[in-house]
Amino acid sequence: MSIAHAYAATSASSGLGRTTVERREPEHDDVEIAIEYCGLCHSDVHAARSEWGTARYPLVPGHEIVGRVTRVGASVTSFAVGARVGVGCMVDSCRECESCMDGLEQYCVKGMTATYGTPDRRRDGEVTQGGYSTSIVVNEGYVLRIPESMDPAAAAPLLCAGITTFSPLNHFGVEKGDAVGVVGLGGLGHLAVKIAKAMGAEVTVFTTSSGKMDAARELGADHVVLSRDADAMAAVSNTLDVVIDTVAAPHELNPLIRALRLDGALFQLGLPADPMPAVDPGLLVRKRRKYAGSLIGGIAETQEMLDFCAEHQVASDIELVSADQLNSAYDRMVAGDVKYRFVLDAGSLKEDL
Repeated sequence: MSIAHAYAATSASSGLGRTTVERREPEHDDVEIAIEYCGLCHSDVHAARSEWGTARYPLVPGHEIVGRVTRVGASVTSFAVGARVGVGCMVDSCRECESCMDGLEQYCVKGMTATYGTPDRRRDGEVTQGGYSTSIVVNEGYVLRIPESMDPAAAAPLLCAGITTFSPLNHFGVEKGDAVGVVGLGGLGHLAVKIAKAMGAEVTVFTTSSGKMDAARELGADHVVLSRDADAMAAVSNTLDVVIDTVAAPHELNPLIRALRLDGALFQLGLPADPMPAVDPGLLVRKRRKYAGSLIGGIAETQEMLDFCAEHQVASDIELVSADQLNSAYDRMVAGDVKYRFVLDAGSLKEDL
């Protein structure tokens, strides 16, 4: 057993404060990781504040982890001490169901083990604790290689936001010449633009803010549409092959569905807390369009995404924060005051003792 310094929430209203967590001794197939950086995801805020149901406290958030291997179990062959590695949104699954056997561990029939806040399959009665900490121990099958060519801090958000946007684009088979729409230009949206462009697509960004039009173009968008402008939306009808919707607030989908060509697909990635306006089924039927959801990616696909991003020099735009800035960073995320992702410098956890 080892002790990691961490930041945790102790209630829905407590904010994040200093604590320690116990990490298990590496078993034969485990990898121990000294954490260097951990991305801040908006889902961390929802979890810490019990906005998606009552959390199990104390709760150490963080599922965009990058660090160096410090120890490995006797049977580990994929990783060596000193290697730069990552851990994303899950640290285990049943490994027996059809989804797990197909490399789709995120859809595990018995439920994946999330990096934080869920019962730990390795420790009875314990709950997983995440990456706002100085170390973590994870089974080697759920650890990822971070290419050394990548900026480790900017790579961290790829382990959630990156794979969340890469997976539906990859599933749809986006390639050079395809037309991709991206709804929203936040942490997910900015990576969707970069990844789709790296795949060779022509990218159209939909935004409600005229102030984000220049930013979208700077990220590589070919076209920017103000989604509140009915005429602008009508002008893009039947022009897109796939739309990636990253918005997590209720919004009208029918104009976005109209933007799809025959056999086009709209992938919903954002999870609004309140009901969405109804979808007109006629818009789907008359053009064989699809309205689908997508959840992160399996381990193999996440590694594929990391290698793709390294090859194409895709990384998140980040702002580095220290441990004592975590609570203000949460407030800024809620206010939309970040361009585009916060990343915790885990070295500051030791300095903040």
